Amino acid sequence: MSVPYPPSPDEPILAADFGSPSQWVAGRSWAYPDGGPVNPLDNKLDHLVDDPAYCRSGVFRATRRPDGLWDSGLLTTEGSEEGFEVRAGDVLEARVRLPSETGAWPAIWTWRDGGQEVDVFEYHPDNPDLLELSNRVRGTHHYHRSPDVRPGEWVELRTEFGARSVVWWVNGTEVFADGRGVGRSWHACLIVNLSVCAGRYHPAPDPGTTEMSFEVAELRVLRSRR
Repeated sequence: MSVPYPPSPDEPILAADFGSPSQWVAGRSWAYPDGGPVNPLDNKLDHLVDDPAYCRSGVFRATRRPDGLWDSGLLTTEGSEEGFEVRAGDVLEARVRLPSETGAWPAIWTWRDGGQEVDVFEYHPDNPDLLELSNRVRGTHHYHRSPDVRPGEWVELRTEFGARSVVWWVNGTEVFADGRGVGRSWHACLIVNLSVCAGRYHPAPDPGTTEMSFEVAELRVLRSRR
């Protein structure tokens, strides 16, 4: 990572290779009803696709469909051959380029068996300087505002999935420690995706917008040697 973090005894156990079908499954997740491809109850216009052009390069894309939905890219370790899961004590680091288009809804998050969700980040360009950071396992969240967070900008992320406290770092600075954690037995799959807002909570895409994207240049998970 280009931003230095405090020294850690952790070592990489996952270096994301988005092109690997054994590491990541494309276009389906049980975080969506029946595994997808749509999730209207969550105010999403997504229509998940497994087309590698929508996710496998690390550029997560969405394109408008004639029916008003959007073909959207999603990758998850859920159901993959390697079956990777993060667990309590792990640390996730990522470098992402935020989208610019109204209606774009990128996220890196965790999921297992109908829950276990921790949001490394969510972003909406209509709130251009704000990252949403959430521990839905224990019901905590934080809105992080910064002039360094803006559409089209690169952002460095670090999330420590502590049993007693989940800690988020942005661009090398600790911005939120929830003091709640995920519990010692917590574990969950990873999801990286670009959703599209339907307009209930955040504006839907502008009528003239036909495509949007965000990029994940690096994602890795560290685990303690102890």
